[in-house]
Formats: sequence, C-alpha cells, structure tokens
Amino acid sequence: MAASARSVLALRHRVFYGWRMVVAAFFNQIMHSSLLFLSQGFYVVQFESTFGWSRGAVSWAFGLLRIETGLLGPIQGWLIDRFGPRPLMRAGTLLFGIGLILLGQIQELWHLFAALTVIAVGTSLASFLTINTALAHWFIRKRARAMSVTSIGFAGGAVVAPLIAWAITTFGWRETAVFSGILSFCIGLPLAQLFRRSPQELGLNPDGDSDEVAARHAAARRAAGTDYDFTLREAIRDRSFWLVSSGHGLALLVVGTIPVHLVPHLVESDEWNLARAALLFPGLMVAQVIGQVSGGIMGDRYPKRLLAGLAMLGHGTGICLLALSTSPSVVVVAILLHGVSWGMRGPLMMALRADYFGLRQLGKIAGWSNTITAGGSIIGPVYAGIMYDAQGDYVFAFISLGMVTIVGSLTFFLARRPPLPARARAA
Repeated sequence: MAASARSVLALRHRVFYGWRMVVAAFFNQIMHSSLLFLSQGFYVVQFESTFGWSRGAVSWAFGLLRIETGLLGPIQGWLIDRFGPRPLMRAGTLLFGIGLILLGQIQELWHLFAALTVIAVGTSLASFLTINTALAHWFIRKRARAMSVTSIGFAGGAVVAPLIAWAITTFGWRETAVFSGILSFCIGLPLAQLFRRSPQELGLNPDGDSDEVAARHAAARRAAGTDYDFTLREAIRDRSFWLVSSGHGLALLVVGTIPVHLVPHLVESDEWNLARAALLFPGLMVAQVIGQVSGGIMGDRYPKRLLAGLAMLGHGTGICLLALSTSPSVVVVAILLHGVSWGMRGPLMMALRADYFGLRQLGKIAGWSNTITAGGSIIGPVYAGIMYDAQGDYVFAFISLGMVTIVGSLTFFLARRPPLPARARAA
C-alpha cells in the first residue's frame, strides 16, 4: 500500500499542473458547447413552434450571448488580471446554470431575453477569455498546443449535442433546459477549483521547465526582443491589435451564424429532419479536432497569423457551399471545411495575442479586444435571421457572410509582431 501511494505521488509530481488545468478546461468547454452553443438551433425550432416568434426576434435574443461578452470584456479582463481565474470560473458557472434553469421557465419573449442575459454573463466569465488567459500564463513554448487541446473540448460537445436534441424531442425543451442547468453545477464547480493564476504560485515554471531550462529560454526571448509585456495603451496603439481583433470578429460572423441557423436551414429543406440534422454535429466535432490538433502543432512552429488567414478562407467557403445546396454530400463537405478551419483558427487567437503583447496585461488586452470580436458573433446570426424573415430563405445571407469573411482573411495576412514601444527601446 505504501509503495502504491508513493507511486501515485510521484506521478502527480511528474505531471505538470498546467496540463491538469488543460484537462479541466477541456471538460468545461464540452459542457458549454453541448448544453447551449451547439444546441441553439434545436431551441430556435422549438421556440418558433411553441410561441410563434419570428426568426429575427429569436436571433436577437441569442445575440445577447455575444453582446454581453463584448460589454463584459474590459471589466472581465481587469478582473482576471486582478483576482485570477478561479473566482470568475465559479461565478460564471453558477450564472450559467441559473440561466439555463430560467430558460426552462420562459413564457414571454422578454423572458427569453432575460434568461439569455444571465446565461451570457455566466458563459463569458467561465469560458473562453478566462480559460485562455489563464493558460497563456502556464505555457509559452507549448501555448498553441495547450489551447488546441482545450478547444478540442469545445468540439467534443458535438458528441453530446445529439443527446440534447433527443432529450428535447423526448422529454421537452423545458425539462431539458432545467436538467442542463443542474448538470452544469455538478460539472462546472469542481472543475473551477483546479484553476490557478500562474505557475509561480506553485513554485513552477511555464511549460513545466526546470529552473535552468526556463532561465535559458527566457534569456533567448529577451535577446530576440520577444519577452516584453505591453500595457493596454501600448497594445491598442499598434495596428496588429486592431487587425487581429477585426479578423477574429469577422471569422465569428460564420462561427456565430451556423449553430443558430444551420439546423433551421436544413430542417426546412425536404431532405432533413431535426434528428438527422443533429447528426452533423459529431462530423463537425471530428473536423474541429483535426483542425485543432494540426493547428496546435503547426501554431508552435509556423506563423500563427498565416494559419489564421487560411482558416478564414475555409470559413467563408464553407458557408457559401451551405447557401448553394442542402444535398447531404455538399452539406457534409461544407461542415468538414468549416470545422477544420474553426478548429485550426480558434486556439491561435489568444496564443497570437499572448505572443504579440506579453502576459502582464493580457487579460485587459484580450478583454478590450472582445468588444470588437463580439460584434461578429452578434451581427452574423442577427443579420441571417433578418434576411430570412425578409426573403424566406438563407441563400443571400449565407453567401454575403461568406464573401465578407473571405475578404476578411486579409486582416491576418497583414498583421505582424509589434515593434517594441519607445519605453522598451529606451530601457
């Protein structure tokens, strides 16, 4: 027994704590993506049949999920830098679960807006920005890989999404929403406990390096001029802050639109029903995982901005294909293309900001960037819903969003590592 205990303790010390946070983030992302993000389309169909609300009105309600993220970004970034990730993860998980329970009680359209507002605040506090800002402090050389593993969790939610569709059709959308809220408490709160502010709190170095190796890598970064921490004011004065933020936002035109409108788009064709459309999400997951693994490996070796630009081309092409045909073969190709692009680009966004602007005020910098990027995820689904109400289909909406995204790839191709500000050069 004593030997077994020693072996377990030895294993605990061999596994870098940062990877435990990655595992916690992995399951956190499965929870958020499956219980709501990838299930939005299922709820849209149910709300229309239950209440008769228009597609545009429901799209505006789900747009709150992005509006709150943008508005909270600057405050949330300051809170992350000031208090660390764990308190925000706890609060966000509680609000996310409460919001889902409220979603199961709605009777009026304003109830939907209120419930989604609570969900939006919870999702923002306990998801992308908080998680990736925390991981950026724990990894430097393996930053893209760590964030890609976390993003695989978001893709993994596609395995659970068909179960949500099955639960909605079997038990009802109200019961499913309430159960989802309770489940989020049981999963999210224990995971939040594993998050720590930085490796230095535990006497560790980034990437799990020894003191000697960490010192050597730090010296190499200083010699190359890449070990400088920008302030928020210095970051927003550089064009790459605006280019990366704008590119991220333009990509979210497609990323935000497909979960809300893909299922209704397919269900209204003669070849799809709700259950069959739900089966696309595991395919989306496989494509995302392929993109995340390849993006995580290549992102630590090749310019992240170029990989992100190529992914933007994939986003735009994928949604244009969905506009042109709903035949199963074309839809599968479009979903695979979009999924690989999403998986490759997603983990690179925070890694690129950390590479360019350093860690000391990364939360603030990423938070203010969120006010720009959130615009894409708000405009995309709302615009598609309004165009649907006006024209009766998604063809023009999907093609126009795709073309804007393709042109938006230039934002990443034109970005570059910022030169050191005058203060650093003088020092």
